[in-house]
Amino acid sequence: MKLAFSSNAYTNYSLSDSILDISQIGYDGVEILCDVPHAFPLPLSEDKITEIKKALTNNRLEISNLNAFTLFGIKDTYHPSWIEANQGYRKIRIDHTINCLKLANQLGAKNISIEPGGPVEYPDNRGEYLRVFKDGINNVLPVAEEEKVKILVEPEPGLLLENSSEFLQFIKDFDSDYIGLNFDIGHFVCVNEDPSKLVFKLSEYIHHFHLADIKDKVHNHLIPGFGSINFKDVVKSINDIGYDGFITVELYPYKDNPSKAAQSSYGYLKEILDSN
Repeated sequence: MKLAFSSNAYTNYSLSDSILDISQIGYDGVEILCDVPHAFPLPLSEDKITEIKKALTNNRLEISNLNAFTLFGIKDTYHPSWIEANQGYRKIRIDHTINCLKLANQLGAKNISIEPGGPVEYPDNRGEYLRVFKDGINNVLPVAEEEKVKILVEPEPGLLLENSSEFLQFIKDFDSDYIGLNFDIGHFVCVNEDPSKLVFKLSEYIHHFHLADIKDKVHNHLIPGFGSINFKDVVKSINDIGYDGFITVELYPYKDNPSKAAQSSYGYLKEILDSN
């Protein structure tokens, strides 16, 4: 498996400067934020796309994933979501996802990660939320298949799909090689699931990992080693399922000093990876 770092910790820096720093630390890949200020796809000029490709080539970095989760270019972290009451608002999320899929193809990325529906305002409406979310995915899947880019749903505490059971119930309604799972290790810990066991249950759907440490099951992304996750066990399980793709460290709370967070994470995780 290979280590990457997410540019969403570097929002005080340009994407090119972020790529340079991540490369110099030693990472094999970078996850690119498909939002302001890095690569919000609409509008993203051909010159900007060329600049990103050049930065990747010059720094010998691969793209681990395009992060299409947040939408600060329109509103905030979660909104517009897939399950908004307003159809026009939902369409903004659908159109954004389509634009991210097309950008992924242009950049040579294999997958994008998306939010798992969105915040649930009325819990009694869960069935309707799921129907609307599935409809939204069905709107973008043909584009994913055409662009040959996978859509990876990322369960998160407090959103429509929070845990493995909810994800499995959701995914069974799709018959496509272009939808799968972005396995966020910390998110599953927050909902009382053991990631070192869970990877076996979800292995057929996993195409990318997010990694951050968690303490006391509180959803706050910490530098690896500053929480309570046993990453040695998790890495062993990931090896055991034969996964050889990217694990992306995602530490967006460390915007004031992302380089320090990236360096600390790399040293801690590289030692674990090398021992497996």
